[in-house]
Amino acid sequence: MKQFTQKLKNGSIRILEVPLPNLGPGMVLIRNHFSLISAGTESSTVRTARKGLIGKAKERPQQVKQVIDVLKTQGPVQTYRAVMKKLDAYSPLGYSCAGEVIDVGDGVSEFRIGDKAACSGLTASHAEVVAVPVNLCVKLKPDADMKQAAYNTLGAVALQGVRQADLRLGETCAVIGLGLIGQLTGLLLRASGIRTIGVDIDSHIVDVARKHSADLSFVREDADIENRIIDYTDGLGCDGVIITAATDSLDPINFSGAISRKRGTVVVLGGVPTGFDREPHFYRKELQVKMSCSYGPGRYDPKYEEKGVDYPAAYVRWTEKRNMQAFQELLYTRQIDIEYLTTHTFKLDNAKAAYDMMMDTSEPFLGILIEYDAYTKIERKPIVVKPGSESQSPQSVTIGFIGAGSYAQSHLLPNIPKRDDVVLKGVMTSSGTSARSVAERFDFDFCAGDERDILDNPEINAVIVATRHDSHGEYVLKVLKAGKHAFVEKPLCLNETELTEIVKWADRSSEVTADGKSKSILMVGYNRRFAPLAEKLKCAFTSGPLAMTYRVNAGTIPVDSWIQDPDLGGGRIIGEVCHFIDFMIFLSNSLPVSVYAQALPDHHGLNDTLNLSLAFEDGSIGVISYFPNGDKGLPKERVEVHGSGKSAVLDDFRVLTIYARGKKQHRKSAVQDKGQKIEVLQFIEAILRGKSQPIPMPELVYTSMATFSTIQSLRSGKAVRISAP
Repeated sequence: MKQFTQKLKNGSIRILEVPLPNLGPGMVLIRNHFSLISAGTESSTVRTARKGLIGKAKERPQQVKQVIDVLKTQGPVQTYRAVMKKLDAYSPLGYSCAGEVIDVGDGVSEFRIGDKAACSGLTASHAEVVAVPVNLCVKLKPDADMKQAAYNTLGAVALQGVRQADLRLGETCAVIGLGLIGQLTGLLLRASGIRTIGVDIDSHIVDVARKHSADLSFVREDADIENRIIDYTDGLGCDGVIITAATDSLDPINFSGAISRKRGTVVVLGGVPTGFDREPHFYRKELQVKMSCSYGPGRYDPKYEEKGVDYPAAYVRWTEKRNMQAFQELLYTRQIDIEYLTTHTFKLDNAKAAYDMMMDTSEPFLGILIEYDAYTKIERKPIVVKPGSESQSPQSVTIGFIGAGSYAQSHLLPNIPKRDDVVLKGVMTSSGTSARSVAERFDFDFCAGDERDILDNPEINAVIVATRHDSHGEYVLKVLKAGKHAFVEKPLCLNETELTEIVKWADRSSEVTADGKSKSILMVGYNRRFAPLAEKLKCAFTSGPLAMTYRVNAGTIPVDSWIQDPDLGGGRIIGEVCHFIDFMIFLSNSLPVSVYAQALPDHHGLNDTLNLSLAFEDGSIGVISYFPNGDKGLPKERVEVHGSGKSAVLDDFRVLTIYARGKKQHRKSAVQDKGQKIEVLQFIEAILRGKSQPIPMPELVYTSMATFSTIQSLRSGKAVRISAP
């Protein structure tokens, strides 16, 4: 399918051939008929992308700060990889569209194939086909006007601003900024029986508003504008002001104070600064300033938008989806008419001209639609990136990726050696643009949006799974059942049921073939055990038992992050503490037999500030102190090991100090090395040379079981025995 994209690196705009997006549970697959270019938002995005690196940095100071933080903690190589991942990626444009449903995901009951629908959000982009979460889609009437329905997102944004103003029939509201959202706001206000005043700096757009969306309209520089607005309101002032402008100037917010009545409401919907002058208006009039958040309640809530969990209407009357539905109903019943807003319509193949027009301001415009050919055949198939690639020899490791996010692009893909016997065959991600970006950047033969293109490909004999945690167990099982070698980023899975199934299939698939090679190798991304300094640390202790401590200054992760979600990320114990349990298994060369955990109380029940006490089969003991509540200036990780009259300290995988016979020995790494490169190489070599898997299966199993037992210990307040399924 075709998708309209740009590259942040240089602002280049392209129509790309990309795989159809992956249809996950709770999602709707829609073939677009029209999508709307949001002139304000998208022109700003394109303008920023076309600037040089210094210009980009000035536009995004917060991201520059993040880059500096990565540079300090991970060094120049990882920083470069992180920056180039962003700059080299194809970014989809657009977030409002309308089309026909061509498929629905599991759990979706309100849509059927053939329904018409309007969509919002980042996945509702300028593409022939989009996959959108169900709470960001609304069903349309069979005879709905698809052109007008494509204004779905902006209509919901405007409607939420009107709701925040909370005005009554017969009251007066001023709209400052008469672009698309300002025009829609005016139409909605008038449909509600609100007297509407429009203000803008552009005389042409003021004339448009005067004809369609405002009872009274002014150019901002009109003489005596404040008094004329006060006179129109019979000396009272505006009951509400909605600011839909986008500017760095303080004029809109201060002007809103001047034209408001006492105890009036100012709603900030557009991108304007809010550092208003306290005197003479905001303080003396006791004005109320409200922010309007995008489409309405539910926005930025992963449970609502990604999981489809609705808010009860009795308690949250107007969610973002219900705002969209209300807007579409107003369109369908002709209570508002937005036909005049569409000044230009471009076919998809000519859509670049629309952006050139916006950048050059070569002619007046308001609503710009992209029209799609909704009747040509579109197939779900992989997209060949390297035409004519030859088949690889049976002795090669031919790799397919399922998922390829930030971690994979920073730590896995760059460490796959460029050799004749190692081939990057195909990559599948949920987004067509990301799959194409990764395929081009890392020289894959093809990209795909369907896991079957990886799992069923006879040339691929090794699959690396780098998706979100909730799908790890499922994909590992599918890879093993397909008879392929599996490398999965940690954790192996999220629960004991999945682990039991994986153990069964791993036992079957690890049988040795006639030539002495293992049928399938299972590898989990516990990279720290492969770090050069970790190997030296282990070699310092030739006999046990050992006493070990591992302090982790983990850093905070927001409560609403998918990592903290028990269903998606499994929480930080399963998702990250597994690393440190595995490291102690590696050092002691022994399996854990019991765990006792204590956590600091927290309001959200995350239990992610904790101490784990582990006992091992050989008598070794270990304490993992996992603290996300510390200062980020402290290095992240410190390991201490004591045994056989020796002690050793490993500081953040940079410095190893060994104490023996009253002397100390330092070993330093030029850069932090946590073993990702060696980990990948050992996986590949195990396949090529027919070696046993780099991490023995019992160690993988007991690491997962130890995390599950940790959660059980926290619940019971007691030590828990660890046993394999």
